[in-house]
Amino acid sequence: MQEFFSIGEVCALTDLKPHVLRYWESQFRFLNPAKNRSGNRVYKSREVELILLVKHLLYTEKYTIEGARQKVEQFRRTGALKQEAARAASRQTIAELRDALQAVIDTLDGKRKTRAASSSTEPAA
Repeated sequence: MQEFFSIGEVCALTDLKPHVLRYWESQFRFLNPAKNRSGNRVYKSREVELILLVKHLLYTEKYTIEGARQKVEQFRRTGALKQEAARAASRQTIAELRDALQAVIDTLDGKRKTRAASSSTEPAA
């Protein structure tokens, strides 16, 4: 497993935009990635899990920024933060797998055009 991630890699993993990550850094003290020699953000896998937890709290559970901050602090106080962050990462993986499977099912059912079908150069009748 990769130990460090660039902001682009984190965006790809979490399906978030860079400006959202930078904003969250200003709102959540615990999201404070190190910077490399060239000044680029370098995220640890633990931070990626925390980002996924924040995303889950904000987007799925519909917490406000302040509410999510309080919830994370509650997890920290009870010792459940690591477990909840890992659970959020698992939810993200499951959602991505579900979407990929649905795309395959849709393709098999003919609901989606395949690349071959959409790039066909058949003349119009």
